[in-house]
Amino acid sequence: MNPPYRLALVEDDPTVRELLHGYLCRQPEFDCVCVADSAEALLAWLPDAVLPPQLILLDIHLPGLSGIEALPRLRQLAPEAEVVMQTVFEDTDNIFEALRRGASGYLLKSTPLPQLKAGLLDVAQGGAPMSRTVARKVLGHFKPSPVTQPALLTERERDVVQGLVEGLSEKLVAARLGVGLSTIHSHVKSVYRKLQVNSRSELLSRVR
Repeated sequence: MNPPYRLALVEDDPTVRELLHGYLCRQPEFDCVCVADSAEALLAWLPDAVLPPQLILLDIHLPGLSGIEALPRLRQLAPEAEVVMQTVFEDTDNIFEALRRGASGYLLKSTPLPQLKAGLLDVAQGGAPMSRTVARKVLGHFKPSPVTQPALLTERERDVVQGLVEGLSEKLVAARLGVGLSTIHSHVKSVYRKLQVNSRSELLSRVR
């Protein structure tokens, strides 16, 4: 994807919605193609959209259909879109359920607007942004019992997974670990094979 990225915003609180619209839609990196107050409104708009959104910033707790409940339908109607969930809650069940259903990132509403913009740009470029407190919760769940973890992943593979859980792209993980991108690709393939997953969202839902 090349900017400006087509962005859809879904937020039921009118004050927050106007704040997000006023900030994000003035950024040259984004073209706001839909601003909705419910998941149903976005789902109704998508079938007739000439150009579907490439990025969707989706509130979890919405009246009617929740953001999490809407994810499977969004994946059908806009399969190429990257969905970033936004919420005031940090509970683990919501985090993993959103990731399991295909969300690309999970950010708290307390995230400053410039960081929110950076997170959306990161996911557009292959990252998986998470607020720092959310990443810590996910990492906390990537601590299986001492009996099973060594048998599954090598130390370097766990380093790679930690980077992915923190929301880094494979390129940034390679830079952190001081290795080539092809090496990271090999580690990721090995992790997917060992954990029997096929995507980053599946991986994040398994490292509980």
